[in-house]
This record gives sequence, C-alpha cells and structure tokens, in this order.
Amino acid sequence: MQDLQSAKQLVQAFHANLEVPDADPADVLRTHCAETLTWHGFHPFNEIKGPENVARAFWKPLGRSLTSLQRRQDIFFAGHSEIGGFAETWVVSMGHLMGLFDAPLAGIPPTGKIAMLRYCEFHRVAEGRIAETAMFFDLPHLMEQAGLHPFPGQTAQHLVQPGPRSHDGLLFAPQPAREGETTLALINSMIANLGQWNSGLSLEDELRLDWAENMLWWGPTGIGATYTIPRYAQQHSGPFRAAFSERSKTSHVARLAEGHYAGFFGWPNFSARLTGPFMGLPATGETGEFRVIDIYRREGDKIAENWIFIDLLHFWKGQGVDILAQLPQNDPA
Repeated sequence: MQDLQSAKQLVQAFHANLEVPDADPADVLRTHCAETLTWHGFHPFNEIKGPENVARAFWKPLGRSLTSLQRRQDIFFAGHSEIGGFAETWVVSMGHLMGLFDAPLAGIPPTGKIAMLRYCEFHRVAEGRIAETAMFFDLPHLMEQAGLHPFPGQTAQHLVQPGPRSHDGLLFAPQPAREGETTLALINSMIANLGQWNSGLSLEDELRLDWAENMLWWGPTGIGATYTIPRYAQQHSGPFRAAFSERSKTSHVARLAEGHYAGFFGWPNFSARLTGPFMGLPATGETGEFRVIDIYRREGDKIAENWIFIDLLHFWKGQGVDILAQLPQNDPA
C-alpha cells in the first residue's frame, strides 16, 4: 500500500511538470504514470488507456484550447480507499484549470478571454506511479462562459465556484488519522440515509441527519449551486427525485477521506429512469447512468459543503440528446 505522503508528492510533481512552459504532455505522463494507465474522463473523452493516448486525446487539445494553462487548486488530499478494504491509495485534487480560451475544445467555440474549467481528479498511486485516473470536468460550465446555454431549465445558480469557506482544503501535510475516520463515517451515514430515497422522513429532515442547516451544494452547470437545506431541497434534490424513478444502488470505484475532507467517484455512480422533466428537457422513459464525483467538507459532526461533478453530457447522450452536436459550429445549417 502506497504511503500517503509519497503519493501526494508524486501527484504534486505531475501537476508541476504539466505546467512547465513547452512541456510535452506525453513525456510528463510517461514519467509519472504507469504504462497500463486507465483514464476515466467526461464525455466526449470517456475512457482512455495508456499515457501517450491520454496526452494525445486530452492534455494536448486542452493545452491548445486553454493557452497559458494554470491549475488553481482549492482542495488536495489523499487516503486509502474504503472500496476494496483500504488497500488502494488515491490522491484527490479539485479546483479550476484556467487559461486563455484561444481554440475550440470539444466543439465549444473560443472567446479569446480568460476561462475557468471546473475539474476534480482522483489518482490511484501504486508502485510509485499513477496507475488510474478519474478526470472529471464541467464542459457545460465552459459553454456558459462562451455564451452558450445548453440547459435552459437550470433550477439553481450558475457560478465560478469557490473553494472551501474554511480555506483549509490543501492538505499537503499529514492529517490526524482519527479526523479522516470521523469524516468517512459521516459520509457513509449520509450515503445510507440518502441513497435509496425511502427513509419515510420529509426530504428536509432526511437531509438534517447528516447535513448542516446552512449547507452549501456546489452542483454542476445545468443544475447549479444552492445554499441551505430548504433551498437545496427546493432547487435540486426535490426536482431530481421528482424526475427519476427506479434508482439503482450507489456504486463507487473509490471512497476515501483525510482530515475534514472526503470524496468518492463512480463509473457510473448509479442509474435511474427519467420519468419526469429534468433540466428543462422532457422525460424520455429511458434509464441513464450518472458518472459522478462528490467532494465533501465536514464541520463538526455535519457536512458543511459538497462539490459535485456529474457528466451531464454523457447522461443526456444516453437519453438521445447530443448536446455537443447541437453547438453552433456543428450545426450543418
């Protein structure tokens, strides 16, 4: 099992080398990643195998699109994943990738102006190399910055999202083991209480079991951010539950905590059938899968903040709605 501090140092070096001027991403990935690297990215990048392929398909196009690329990191922590019995070591990074939007990315037209792409990544470190990565990024957020509005029915607020209110999310130093255990136990309680939508409590009282009254929920573009339990219930959780049925059980690839921070991701997290309108689009009756990353900050014995990344482009494509194909430059008219 990889030591947490050495795993953090590996990922920090990887990040730093990606930002070296004129660095070749393929060289950087070959240096820091295993030859058998598996990379999970949002649609249209999806799953990629091997460092060179990841560099060619994602990092090089990203660098051409967002020039003078800079990582603005808000949360950084590591842990041994509960999934699989704490045998795997993962390092988590979350924030924005910032640059000058000078060339199209995934068909999104450039602005020539500063742009910030929300991201969160999980890196599994084994034998001194990054062996697996989940790299999630909010492309609809970039669309909004380009003046496009792919989801007309957003129920909460679109924002360039800040880091933790406590400004303590960069856990470069070791953290007390007990704090991470407490945080992970709270996240597991929340999953058990919210995961199946059948507690018998009101939605607000169900949330109050694990969430602070003034919780902050930093959702993806297309859904938006919301604040306090009542507004979260009104602006996201309630509409989401009303739109879906036949929700599957939650399934995670990794779930870990360090200090007051925790996170998980699934590929997919769960599936559900769209039986009502969602995000301004009509019901399809089809089952779709949700690729999700959740990052949490614990304050005392409650969850105070939650940052969420959902591959909405993948979900809607599975429903027969190809958002990227509808972008202006892809319109044959």
